[in-house]
This record gives sequence, C-alpha cells and structure tokens, in this order.
Amino acid sequence: MVGKKINVSVTSEIGQLEAVVVHTPGLEVENMTPENIEHALYGDILNLSFLKKEYAEFKSVLNKHTKTFEVRELLADVLKDEKVKANLIADIFEKEAIEDNQDFLIQMEEQQLSTILIEGLKMNKDTLTKFLNKDFFLLNPLYNLLYTRDIAIAHHHHILTGQMANKVREREAKIMETIFNFHPHFNTTIVHPENKISNQGKITYEGGDILIARQDITIIGMGARTNSQGIDFIINQLLLDKEKHHIIVQELPTNLESYIHLDMVFTLLSQTECMVFEPIILHPNRFRTIHISTENGKINKIETVDNILSVLKTLGMELKPILCGGTATHVQEREQWHSGANFFALAPGKIIGYERNIHTIEALNQNGFEVLKAQDINNGKIDIKDYQKYVVTIKGAELSRGGGGARCMTMPISRKQVDWKN
Repeated sequence: MVGKKINVSVTSEIGQLEAVVVHTPGLEVENMTPENIEHALYGDILNLSFLKKEYAEFKSVLNKHTKTFEVRELLADVLKDEKVKANLIADIFEKEAIEDNQDFLIQMEEQQLSTILIEGLKMNKDTLTKFLNKDFFLLNPLYNLLYTRDIAIAHHHHILTGQMANKVREREAKIMETIFNFHPHFNTTIVHPENKISNQGKITYEGGDILIARQDITIIGMGARTNSQGIDFIINQLLLDKEKHHIIVQELPTNLESYIHLDMVFTLLSQTECMVFEPIILHPNRFRTIHISTENGKINKIETVDNILSVLKTLGMELKPILCGGTATHVQEREQWHSGANFFALAPGKIIGYERNIHTIEALNQNGFEVLKAQDINNGKIDIKDYQKYVVTIKGAELSRGGGGARCMTMPISRKQVDWKN
C-alpha cells in the first residue's frame, strides 16, 4: 500500500532530514575479486560480514531519526510494472552491450530480478564464444551502490540523474532514474542531459561533488568525477527559474582517490560551522575557487576568489572551519584518507561520521559537539533527543576501506527548511 507521497525537497545540506535513500550492501560486495577490483573502483576487497554489521549500526541511527528507503525494495516495486521492467532490461542490455536473450529476465518475479540487477548474474558458458570470454558475469554486480549519494541528486524539488564518470556505475544511475520516474511514493521531476555529449565534450557530475549550502548557493567540486561541462549543465538548469543563484566551484586534485569528490574535503555541519581538509580548502594552492552568480536567467559574474569560506562570508554565510584531523598535517592527511571530512547532517549541528577518526572527533568535541556512540543510541543507553548538538560516531573500520563516509552512503530526498536566523 502506498501512503502519502513524498515531495522531493532539499534546499540545504543541514535541514532536518525527513527521508533518505540508502542501500544495505549485499553479495555484490563479495563478488569483487583481486582481478576486477580496479574496474570496480575500489582499492581493496571488503569483508561483507564486517561491512554489514557496521552498516546496520549506521542505518539503525538513521531509522531513529528519519524515514529510510532501500534501493533494492524501491526497484522491486517499480519492476512490478511489466512495461517498466521490459524497458529497463532492454536499456541495460543496450548500454552494456550484452548480446543475450532477455526473456529469462523479463519472466522473473520482481524481487529476484531486483537482486540480480544489483548483485550481478553469472555468465552461462554455453557457447564457445562465452567459454572463451574472460568475463565471469553476464551482468556485472553494482559494487558501488552502497554510495547512493553519487547516482542521483535531490536539488530543490528536482532529481538530477547522476552522469557518471565511469561506465561501471551507469546502471546505478539508470536504476535511480527509473525509481524516481515510476515509483508512486515520490513527487518530483527528473532532470538529465538528453545527450551526454555537449558541444564541449562529455558531461559528468556526481552527487559527492554537489553541496547545497543554502537555497541560493550551490557548491560544486570539479575534479575526477565532475567536469566543467557537467557544472555548466547544472548552472543552465538553475538559470531556468530566473532566480538569483550563486555557484561556487572548487577545483580538486585528480591524482588521489581520497579526493574523489568535494565532500571528501568539505562538508557542512550547521548554520555556522563546516568541516574542512585544511590543505585543499584553506591553504593557498593551485586549485582555484571560482564564484559564479546568476540573475534573471543570465550569468552576470564569473571570478576567482580566495576560498569557499571567503565567498560564503560575502554572501552572508559566515562559517567557522573545524579541521579534519586537527592541526597536525600528517594526522590531517591520515584521517582525510579514511573519510574524516565526510560528515552527514541529520539536522543543523546534529551529524554522523566515523569514530576511527579520533582527532577529527576531538576537534568537533572542542567546538561543542557532544560525542555519542551509535551503539549506545541503538542499545537505548542514551536518547538522541536529549542532545541539541552532537556527532554520532559509527564504527567504520570496514566501511571506510570502501572509500566513502556517511554522506557518501546517503541520498536525502526531503529536508525541512533551515531557520538561518538561529
């Protein structure tokens, strides 16, 4: 039974969370091997049993705060429609150049098919060509689906379908597009480039690079996963509503996987605080920060500025930076590597992140954040409602090895408006 529709609405990074899309990792993780690890965009093989325990702790905290939706269940729901099912399978086979009979998939019931589209399907070596094929899977597992942040972005009242930099993640984005197009739970419109190739080249953007600072301010990282063409596409969508917008573009290094997205070096914590990886965000370096302003459907200014915080201050949003890893350079680098700057806001000043980054957690505590262990919350030892400003720490020894943090593992689809006066 479908309840009241959820109106997709996200106008900040920190507004009280009302609904979020997540994916509990499954057998797709165990289908990773040393041979395909690089293709899967991972740096190591993860242990599913440990991963699931840590993820369960994380999701349990989310469930105490908000409504959570699982990709696997949402996909199964829309696959009940035979036309949607047939079109999705046909599109996947075409995009992934799979030359095989689709009928056996179309005949599957929706739960089984949802699982296969996520966890993968082994290739039946029933012909000489298939026998000689080095690929183990006919349909590759979606190794990265854990990171729902990247594949679809709720921006105001629209869903931007992620334009993935790597082909291995394109099916994830297609699944999310299908869910938001056809699931009766959600009221929104889908926005994506009709043609992924612009006059200037391929369009790429991923959700880890897109932060909504305020209703009129969007901060976008430009690096390995989001390019200038993708940012231009997003800007062009903002121009359509004729309102005044500010877009802050932060160049990122492309030589290290730990800098893969902007949210690995910068996240928003409250109306007045942010978490930063100091060497990239605050130190003068070769990575530019660019401020673009629009009004009445036109770009009226593009200029280089000192850094993200300086331009936000000119826009009436003054943020105190809290340093990932504290003040010691080698500790900053170590904790940033394990997603030490990647926090997810449940509400203003109420955030969640990995407990293993002890110097980062200490820096938060010194700035007034109570440190609450997820285990204590889930066991009922403490009531999260008794605290006004806190960081919930989750075990992340295995989760962090996947290359992402709490923000990476969440796709908010509804947040309350922020009271910027408090």
